[in-house]
Amino acid sequence: MAAEGPQQPVKKTLSKNLMEMKFMKRKAETDYRRQLEEERQRAIQESHWVLDGQEQEDRSCVEFEPSYVICEQLYRNGRMSFKNFNPAVEKMFKEMLAEEDLAQSEAREREETVSDEEMAKRYESLVGTVAKKFTTKRKRSSVGFTFEPDSPSSNQLSKRTKHGFMKPRD
Repeated sequence: MAAEGPQQPVKKTLSKNLMEMKFMKRKAETDYRRQLEEERQRAIQESHWVLDGQEQEDRSCVEFEPSYVICEQLYRNGRMSFKNFNPAVEKMFKEMLAEEDLAQSEAREREETVSDEEMAKRYESLVGTVAKKFTTKRKRSSVGFTFEPDSPSSNQLSKRTKHGFMKPRD
């Protein structure tokens, strides 16, 4: 006895001569193209990166302002006057500009100022550099030359002992 199990229906195929007819070839070609296109679309869909939870974090990149003054870069008080039409408004505008200029200059000055400690460090390095500039080559090449502005012997440079003429040996 043969193995008893569910028998699968045999799929009938068309004959070779029928499949070689033009209209059947066109049908087979369109089916093949459609299948390739579906595979390509599936590959594209699988290659896309998807971040989990992105739908939950739907944040808006839009800022809401109650007034259009900030968008148009208008003046804070909102009132303007031209050609001295309203002198009070123009006076207030000039005062406001003066305050802004003062604040900007103070900020610039804070950035450009040098602290006392930094100035002391710069002065120390400058004194040493200037002292090295005015020394002679002989003094610069001496072995123990170091310039220390705070030491009392800063004016006296360490000298190399001078050797006299040495007679060559036979």
